[in-house]
Amino acid sequence: MEVVVDAGSKLLKAGFAVPDQTPPLIIPTQMKRVLDDGSTVNASSIEDITIEPITRGFIRDWDAMEDLLHHVLYTGLGWEIGNEGQILFTDPLSTPKSIREKLVQLLFETFNVSGFYAAEQGVLSLYAVGRISGCTVDIGHGKIDIAPVIEGAVHHIASRRFEIGGLDLTKLLAQELGKSNPDVTLRMSDVERLKERYSCCAEDELAYEKLLHNCQKEQHTLPDGQVITIGRERYIIGEALFQPSLLGLEALGIVEQLVHSISSVSSENHRQLLENTVLCGGTSCMKGFEDRFQKESSLSNSAIRPSLVKPPEYMPENIAKYSAWIGGAILAKVVFPQNQHVTKADYDETGPSIVHKKCF
Repeated sequence: MEVVVDAGSKLLKAGFAVPDQTPPLIIPTQMKRVLDDGSTVNASSIEDITIEPITRGFIRDWDAMEDLLHHVLYTGLGWEIGNEGQILFTDPLSTPKSIREKLVQLLFETFNVSGFYAAEQGVLSLYAVGRISGCTVDIGHGKIDIAPVIEGAVHHIASRRFEIGGLDLTKLLAQELGKSNPDVTLRMSDVERLKERYSCCAEDELAYEKLLHNCQKEQHTLPDGQVITIGRERYIIGEALFQPSLLGLEALGIVEQLVHSISSVSSENHRQLLENTVLCGGTSCMKGFEDRFQKESSLSNSAIRPSLVKPPEYMPENIAKYSAWIGGAILAKVVFPQNQHVTKADYDETGPSIVHKKCF
């Protein structure tokens, strides 16, 4: 059976292609590599180093990526050496050609896969909700991708990619909590958990301003026993997506960015894109985010007002977190049986560049 891999900056999602289900294997992309300093082999000479194979959505450390995939495919999914199968990878928006070529080379030459396909995450997220045209807003750990998709193809000229994401929101929360809790020492892993548990979006900008001055405070005990107070900070995270100035950026808010993206597409496609806007990525699951997004859209000064697609009832509740993987599972059931993928023979004949001809 075909394997689908959606490798993000924070989490890697993988599993055999079973549409309508969440990925069975979800693991951190970051790894701990234990190094010996060469002097003595004891606890004091061993150092934990955090390795990040993927940065801002793109593979940057290929040795680490090979180790990660080896664990995923052989240990996690039970592939047998010498009996490897077919694999579909999800591509972030604007993936460089060199990365696509290096990935297909790694999979055929090191992992001996029998077939390969890659598809863009924006397209796959639409497939997950039963669409082939629309606009995806993907808020990941390391980037935000806005991709208008027409008939299953990303309109690249109108697409927008921003190298900010959940990671930057975590840093913002750490900064704000540090101001209000100066005596508490915070680790980023603790802040990440606080963000996931407490962060939410205000109803609108006016409500946000009120909450800054009149917000219920709550105490939270950290794993090391320290007690932290969190109040207005929980709203700053969501607001930063609509007011990037909170992150120190001179940029439009996320709804305005989407409107600009759609407005640069031919007007005959506007309605199709507007009525099929899809939010995806873990950060988009923040409490109140969807309602705020919809409200900002309705208040837009532009004639273009995006409308969010509700996923089908038979899809998993948390589809936004895994929509690219789910869409990949749907697509894998089409491209591999119909021989639309890159085969080993294709690769041997043409080399890594074949990926651009077969995977659009």
